[in-house]
Amino acid sequence: MLHKPRMEFGYNPPCGDRGYELIRPREYLSDLHSALDVASQSFGSLWSSDHLNYSSEFRVECWTLLTWMAARYPGPMLGTVVMCNSFRNPSLLAKMSASLQHMSSGRLILGYGAGWYEEEYRSYGFDYPSAGIRIDMFKEGVEIIRRMWTDSPADFVGAHYRVENVFCEPRPDPQPVLMLGGGGEKRTLKVVAEQADWWNDVMRPTKELKHKLEVLENHCTEVGRNYDEIRKTLAPRFFIDRSNEKAKEMAGGKKSSGQVIAGDPSAVREQLDELVELGFDFVVATFPRFQELDDMKLFVNEVMPYFE
Repeated sequence: MLHKPRMEFGYNPPCGDRGYELIRPREYLSDLHSALDVASQSFGSLWSSDHLNYSSEFRVECWTLLTWMAARYPGPMLGTVVMCNSFRNPSLLAKMSASLQHMSSGRLILGYGAGWYEEEYRSYGFDYPSAGIRIDMFKEGVEIIRRMWTDSPADFVGAHYRVENVFCEPRPDPQPVLMLGGGGEKRTLKVVAEQADWWNDVMRPTKELKHKLEVLENHCTEVGRNYDEIRKTLAPRFFIDRSNEKAKEMAGGKKSSGQVIAGDPSAVREQLDELVELGFDFVVATFPRFQELDDMKLFVNEVMPYFE
């Protein structure tokens, strides 16, 4: 008997305009209800993205949406893809995540990254240091979060952050899953090797994904970490339709960039099979038809059962 490939799926609804969904600000909450009422019955996790703005468009804040979903949908896991270190002091984020972990009965996946979009920083009045400094701050932030989840009280002194005699009670038990995002090969993936439970990356062409995995494995060897302990996850956009050609047409030029998965159910399953072969076993999915939901339902009915 053939074994089906193993892949799990989460759903990431729009917090605001992502450039491929219709967002109706006045109807956003009812549209969100409709999408999550469907998704929560099939997807094992619900996710929130951490952007404050791309320009001036409608957008809700990540943690606010996450806690709203935690209360309204008590079954699925809850994740962030991914929190920007620069927007919240890491000691505060450690406390926020410990509290949500406790109040959601242990359902949190804390996705966490260094941040990247300069215009967003400037718009909200955040300093935008160099990439190297942002990664240094991210690394210290990870260490503070881990320490506060573990020690009571906790202390940490770094170049950018310090905490002294800090309590994070109730300490999370179990600790949230810590999912670190980013593909920087010299430094970010080394932090992933050292600290992450899961790794998350954007969707890329297969050759690039394979290379990133090889880099991560090399870092794991260097720091003495078991590479197989780190769960590998992706966040692709899905363009799916019963017509393979229509799905590709919907994806447009995005398909050629390798950032999306597009096709009929059979073609989508084949593309996911390739990811499974590489070592990925978790996908945070988005779909463009936020109001109609026919693409999500097609995915649920004809793609997800293949990967059970």
